[in-house]
Amino acid sequence: MAAGWLLSILVVNMSLLFAAAGPLEPPSKPECHIPCNVSCGDDIHCSWNHRFDPQVLTNYSLHWETLHNIEGRVDTGTSLSGLIDRERFVKSSELRVWAQAVSKHGSAKSQVVIFNTGDIMKPSSPVISWSPQDPLEISWSSICQDPHLSLGPCDVRFRPEVEKLWHEEEVGKQVIYEFSGLIQAGLVYEFQVRCSCNTGMMSDWSATHRISYEKAPTGQMNVWRDCGMPATSIDCAMIWKRLPLSQARGHILGYEVKLFSKHSTMALVNISVAEPRGRLVCDELQCYFNSSLKSVSSASISAYNAHGATVPSYLTIAVPGEVRSEHPFDVRMNMANLTVSWELPSQLPDVTSVKEYVVQYKEAGSLLGKGFDWIRVNKSCATVTFTGRFEKHKPYQVSLFAVTSSQESYHISSVIDYSGHGIPAKVRSFKVTSIAATHATLFWEPVLLSMQNGLILHYEIGVHGQTVYNVSAQPQDENKTFELPNLSPGQEYEVWIKAVTKAGPGANVTTSFITKQQEHHELKSKSHVFVLLLLLCLPVILCCLLVLFSFHKGTSKACLCIKENVPDPYNSTIFEMMKYQVNEPLAWICVPIHEPHPIMSMLEVVEIQCPTWERKCLPQDQTTPAVASEGYTKRTHRYGKDEYSKMVDSEEAKDVSGVAGRDDSWSSSEEEPDTSGYEQHFMPTAVEILDA
Repeated sequence: MAAGWLLSILVVNMSLLFAAAGPLEPPSKPECHIPCNVSCGDDIHCSWNHRFDPQVLTNYSLHWETLHNIEGRVDTGTSLSGLIDRERFVKSSELRVWAQAVSKHGSAKSQVVIFNTGDIMKPSSPVISWSPQDPLEISWSSICQDPHLSLGPCDVRFRPEVEKLWHEEEVGKQVIYEFSGLIQAGLVYEFQVRCSCNTGMMSDWSATHRISYEKAPTGQMNVWRDCGMPATSIDCAMIWKRLPLSQARGHILGYEVKLFSKHSTMALVNISVAEPRGRLVCDELQCYFNSSLKSVSSASISAYNAHGATVPSYLTIAVPGEVRSEHPFDVRMNMANLTVSWELPSQLPDVTSVKEYVVQYKEAGSLLGKGFDWIRVNKSCATVTFTGRFEKHKPYQVSLFAVTSSQESYHISSVIDYSGHGIPAKVRSFKVTSIAATHATLFWEPVLLSMQNGLILHYEIGVHGQTVYNVSAQPQDENKTFELPNLSPGQEYEVWIKAVTKAGPGANVTTSFITKQQEHHELKSKSHVFVLLLLLCLPVILCCLLVLFSFHKGTSKACLCIKENVPDPYNSTIFEMMKYQVNEPLAWICVPIHEPHPIMSMLEVVEIQCPTWERKCLPQDQTTPAVASEGYTKRTHRYGKDEYSKMVDSEEAKDVSGVAGRDDSWSSSEEEPDTSGYEQHFMPTAVEILDA
């Protein structure tokens, strides 16, 4: 193995040695001329080229032979040029010239060049001058314009500064050239000229002359708005493409922006390219106005240079309406291209007024004016292609707008796509929001757009590792819910979820829950609890009722001590209704009886005397004995029960005699005042009535 490696090195070195020791290559044919600067010289200047090994010393010599076979030679050493003195040749005669190289490897002679010494005069390069006029023209001066010489043909060549190829023109025997329609305003051009005298050789090209050719800019600017994501958000940035050189036709000095507010006011903003003051941000292709447009309804912009300005371009900031296409547009994207195609929507307010379509894309997460581009196309087109560098796994929102002839724009549709798809991140906020006996509701937030790494096709939900459900991911930016069906009551479940893209599923997010019991089981358990509570509380309730009853019975007996005035049973309908129902006359005196709005003429009040053994329950001023009437002075411990018994008995006796007799007695008592002892005993006095 080592011997083979050494052998290969030896072969390579020997090949290089033999190559270096091979025959010497000949020099190129000499180029000879007699220079004419201020005046024409006499000596012949010759030069040649040669490929040689810099490690090997090589010497050169210049040889010539006249028409009469007179040879001459001059050694030049290592130089690749030499002179033939005027004394060595005859003017306007034939001369043969060659060059020879000599080294340790041998010698080599170039090809012989033959020329007439009168035809090798070479003038110096012309000097160019120009004037800023339209059309552009240049002029030059040459040594051949001297009186002792005559000017020969000239050549002109030019190119834009940014290009490499020259455009060459033969202009003949003249020193002025007009670039009518050959150059484009706004570009910097490079010019060169060469000329010859009437006889002799063509001069070298002149020094490069640069000219910036400017005119007033033409056309209109391509202006649009960047409203971020979504494409119809509130705040926007006005953005425009930089004018191409064919339209700018010179150096753009600034932009004139007019902002029209929603209150019909106008603000003029002049933005200088040299001093933008933070209001203008530009890159190689586009610029944007770094100011909020929240209160702006429309705007116009024009670019200007030293010679004029463009026609203003108008833009409506607010989107008047949204029209959803019946057929969503198709987006095909890779890291180098973005192709969008769509079908023309038919539900626009006025299809005939549509002037063009605008297709835009916005990189997710980028600021206003960044990661944004758009293309305007004729309304007959339905496909556009963006070229650029689209980042892998980065979301881009592609939107389609229709623009009318009145500059109103309608948002047709938007989609999000990726140049490449990867594994998505975990689902956020996965939880159970409601639980029943046989079903449960799940909730989760979608994966952040910046972390999706691709278009999410659907979400997978699994229960106990057995049942898997596929849930749609549309719309991509809204919270999701899903109801798990066919669950068993009172059972614990573990459920997981993961997002799925074209590259595959992401990581699982897991949660667990326990379903509720059936409803009849719950009712049965509740009834059992109710019965148990009732049994526990029943003795307490009975005790409370007994205490209340005892208290009520005791207070009812003492009520007469508080009220010394009692109603007259003969004149009150209350006693007529209850005379057969009351067994204890004193028990209902304190009970409210249903007699709405009793009339004084139908209700008499009498005073009774409390028993002496009960008087201690009342104050001293309320125990004064009442005046006794005849036949009714005797009272018992029954609180006037005998008196009431007599009155009730007398009333029953009156019922036996009939209603007529009572009516007669009633009418007679009204005609004559009754001054019997009954009235004195039972009827209240006038003083008592007034006090009441």
